[in-house]
Amino acid sequence: LNEDGSYDITGTKIFITCGEHDLSENVIHLVLARTPNALEGIKGISLFLVPKIIPNNDGELKNTNNVKCGSIEKKMGIKASPTCVMHYEDAKGWLVGDLNKGMKAMFIMMNGARLFVGIQGIGLSETAYQSALHYSKERAQGKLPNSKNIADPIIVHPEIRKNLMFMKSINDGIRGLMLKAGYAFDLIDSNQNKELNESSENLISLLTPILKSFATDKAMEITNHALQIYGGHGYITDHGMEQLVRDARITTIYEGTNGIQALDLIGRKFNIHNGLIINQYLEEINAFLDNINGNEKMQKFIKLFEYSYKDLKECIDFIKKIEITNIQEINSHAVDFLNIFALVAVGFTWLQFINISLNKIDDNKDDFYLSKIQLGDFYLTKVIFETKKYKNNIYSSGILYNEFSDKYFESGI
Repeated sequence: LNEDGSYDITGTKIFITCGEHDLSENVIHLVLARTPNALEGIKGISLFLVPKIIPNNDGELKNTNNVKCGSIEKKMGIKASPTCVMHYEDAKGWLVGDLNKGMKAMFIMMNGARLFVGIQGIGLSETAYQSALHYSKERAQGKLPNSKNIADPIIVHPEIRKNLMFMKSINDGIRGLMLKAGYAFDLIDSNQNKELNESSENLISLLTPILKSFATDKAMEITNHALQIYGGHGYITDHGMEQLVRDARITTIYEGTNGIQALDLIGRKFNIHNGLIINQYLEEINAFLDNINGNEKMQKFIKLFEYSYKDLKECIDFIKKIEITNIQEINSHAVDFLNIFALVAVGFTWLQFINISLNKIDDNKDDFYLSKIQLGDFYLTKVIFETKKYKNNIYSSGILYNEFSDKYFESGI
C-alpha cells in the first residue's frame, strides 16, 4: 500500500478482451489480485482499478502506468475482438470496494455478462436462421413430385422445412424467455414492493445459467443447421456462414463454461433457501396451467407440455433424494438437468405464446398469431420431447463414468 492510497500490482492476466486498443484515450483495467497476508483461497481476493495511463492533477494523460500487452491471441473466431495477454509490473492500482471482497464484486459483473452472452447466442442464431431462410428461397435444387418446374427452391423439401422450423421455434422461445428475464429487471428497477422485487431477483437468478447455457448451445446447433442448408456454399467464406459457426463456438466457453452454469443450477440454485427459487418458478407454471385448464382450444398443447413438465418434476424429486454429500453423483446430472429445465422453460414460454395467439385470432386472423400457434405446436411436438433422453440419463446414475478407470481412457486399451 503506497502513501497515495494506491497498490503496486504485479502479475499476468490472460484472455482479456480489448486489453489494448486505440479506441479511447485510456484503458481502465479491473484486476483481481491478492494483497500480502490476504486470506487463503477466494476469500482473500480483492478488486483493483488499474489504468493504462495515470492522469496528473490537471487531468492530463501523460503518466504511463506499467501495464503492457504481451501478445494478442490467434483465435478460431471473434477475430474482430482482440484477446490480449496483459502484464502488470508494479503497476499502480486502486482498491475497488473492500479488501477481500473482490470475488463478490466480480460476480455482479459476471452474472450480467452471462445474460449478455446468452443474448449473443440468440443473435447469432437469428442471423443464421434469416440467412438460411433467404438462401433456401433462392437456391433451386430437386423438385416436388408434381412440380412442373425444372427445379424448385430447396425450401419445398421436408428436411429443409424441418430444420428451419426447429431454428425458428428455438429462437422465438429463447427470445421470449430473455424478455421474461428483462421484465424482471424492469420490475426491480421500478421498485414496486419488497415481495415482487425478491421474486424477480429469484427469477433472474434461476434463468441466468439456463439462458447463458441453452441459448449458446443452441447457437452452435443452429449455426451448423444453417450452414448445412447452404451446403458447400456454407463451408466456403463467401456467405459468412462458416464465420457464424466459428463465432458461436466461444459462447459456450467464456463467462463461465456451460458446464459451470449447469453446476450453478444444480448446486446453488437448486438448494438455496430450501429450493425456493425453483419452487417459485414451478408455482408460476402450475398457476398458469390451472388458469387455462378450462380452455378447450388449449387442451392439446397442455397435454403435450405436461409430458415433459412431468419429466422435470420427477427429475427434481430424484435429485432431492441423492445424499447432499454425494457431490460426484449430483454433479454427474448437472448438464442433463439444465437441459431438461431449459426445454421445459422454453416450452412454458411457447404455451403462453399459443394462449395469447388463440385469444387474438378470435378477432383477427392475423398470420403472425397463426404462425405462432403452428410453430408452438412444432416445438411441443417435435422438440421438447428430448426431456425423455435427459431424464433417462439422470435416472441411470453417473456411476458408469464416475467408476470408469482412468487408465481405460488410454488408446489401445
